[in-house]
Amino acid sequence: MKILMVLTSHNKLGDTGKPTGFWLEEFTAPYYAFKDAGAEVTLASPKGGQPPIDPKSDEPGNQTETMERFKKDPATQKVLANTVKLAEVKAQDYDTVFYPGGHGPLWDLVNDKNSIDLIESFYNAGKPVAAVCHAPGVLQKVTYQGQPIVKGKRVTGFANSEEEAVGLTKVVPFSR
Repeated sequence: MKILMVLTSHNKLGDTGKPTGFWLEEFTAPYYAFKDAGAEVTLASPKGGQPPIDPKSDEPGNQTETMERFKKDPATQKVLANTVKLAEVKAQDYDTVFYPGGHGPLWDLVNDKNSIDLIESFYNAGKPVAAVCHAPGVLQKVTYQGQPIVKGKRVTGFANSEEEAVGLTKVVPFSR
């Protein structure tokens, strides 16, 4: 099984001046689940290289077993630091695609032509497309047979009420 994980390259939380990126646990938990199951995992991001980790995701109160595992795993840290450029990957080389969350994807991956085309290619080939937390936002401009890919489907993600609870309703670029 070959899995492509697509991470954000965006590192600014709107116009707040605060940093953002991907949520560390939303990367580490699925990454290790995939690897432990024997999958071959490739990491990609729009710019390639080290994707930004949202510093809030790594605060002491947010630590999990997979995050601790990651911090003791220089091989995975090196893989993360060297993501391939999203423009260089092809859906036919993978069995599925997974998008970790965090606020970053709301700015770059939602509008990234390579990401949109990639998701459409996976979906059109009958391959699973998955996203967690904020990352379902990457589906916003994706279509299937001329219609929004989410038309007629149930989609879950970070809700407006949750965004309000963390004080970011006026920061995020769109709401559901």
